[in-house]
Amino acid sequence: MQCLASSGIRAPALARAGRAQAPALGRRTVVRVTNVAAIPTTTSTDRFKRKADGSFDLSAPPPFTLQDLRAAIPAHCWEKNTFKSMAYLALDVAIVFGLAAAAYTVDQWWLWPLYWFAQGTMFWALFVVGHDCGHQSFSNNKTLNDFIGHVTHSSILVPYHGWRISHRTHHANHGHVENDESWHPIPKKIYDSMEKLAQIGRLSIPWALFAFPFYLWKRSPGKEGSHYDPECDLFTEAERSQVLLTNTYLLGMIAVLIACTIKLGPLAMFNLYFMPYWVNVVWLDVVTYLHHHGSHDVNEKMPWYRGEEWSYLRGGLTTIDRDYGIFNKIHHDIGTHVVHHLFPQIPHYNLEAATEAVKPVMGPYYREPVKSPGPLPVHLVEPLVRSFRNDHFVADEGDIVFYEKVTAAKQ
Repeated sequence: MQCLASSGIRAPALARAGRAQAPALGRRTVVRVTNVAAIPTTTSTDRFKRKADGSFDLSAPPPFTLQDLRAAIPAHCWEKNTFKSMAYLALDVAIVFGLAAAAYTVDQWWLWPLYWFAQGTMFWALFVVGHDCGHQSFSNNKTLNDFIGHVTHSSILVPYHGWRISHRTHHANHGHVENDESWHPIPKKIYDSMEKLAQIGRLSIPWALFAFPFYLWKRSPGKEGSHYDPECDLFTEAERSQVLLTNTYLLGMIAVLIACTIKLGPLAMFNLYFMPYWVNVVWLDVVTYLHHHGSHDVNEKMPWYRGEEWSYLRGGLTTIDRDYGIFNKIHHDIGTHVVHHLFPQIPHYNLEAATEAVKPVMGPYYREPVKSPGPLPVHLVEPLVRSFRNDHFVADEGDIVFYEKVTAAKQ
């Protein structure tokens, strides 16, 4: 009966039909069984456009809408639980202070590198908490969200409102060549105009993995202004006071760091804060880059859009989910990114359930993440390196474009 219900045939109707056509005793009857499995379902791949080679053309408009995806997500996934969010934050803060106290007490050369990595990972987790505050998915209280966002982001020298606003621009224009804000492709004419040092810093490992502080200061190639400047074109007139407020928080954090350096000494602060800060930066750059680059399929090039071909839905579908092994929960499921990009209001602790709900609707447009081979996500090194080697610029014209590689002749 459950199978029949899933086929769209109502059980009561079948029961009535059965009663109306009940055979007389002793009379032979022929029972015709419907092949329920043969009934087309909404997950049929026939709806999706294919290329000449038979593979799916994921640069084409999808046969579903943003509303279809929204409708598939259970109601509980949209609910924000302030207590749960605060509990995650409290755990993060306790670990940060616990790691610092333990490392400072032991103070052994062999322990410091382990501390740098562990604490840098926790700094990155704090960034994700502030990121969720910026999306207002931390709680239903905007004042609380902005306060927690300021505290978490200022603690790692990130301008909360400045970055929140530019990140909002990124979400609103994801997948658009010119209008996207972070890790967007560089058109050929801009690439050619860049100094060699800037090309290396933007497009080569390991230098690009330290780009975030420089992006905050000068944004991406082809864009002007700073996240710290209230006059930057990122901000409206009403938002300029918010940028100034954030700068005040940052000045306060700098004062704390200076006081700690005076009290504990430069070497202690180098180990306790400076090195973990840069580990956090590498985490941030690696994860955010892999959100939009380096498909697990070596033959797939991710599409980027302009003009009439771009839409919020198509741009969001170019994001990629990743499995970060033991770090998935530590950094609050930030690797579960496709649903987040389309519906950033969903709290991080509901992203996995929401993703499972939309996968049948998305079909091949959802790129199933490759599972981590172990606790450490070493499998992500390959797509990261491959993308930096091959994804350098896009054509200056065209409404659907793909990354191109700089050849020796072009250089």
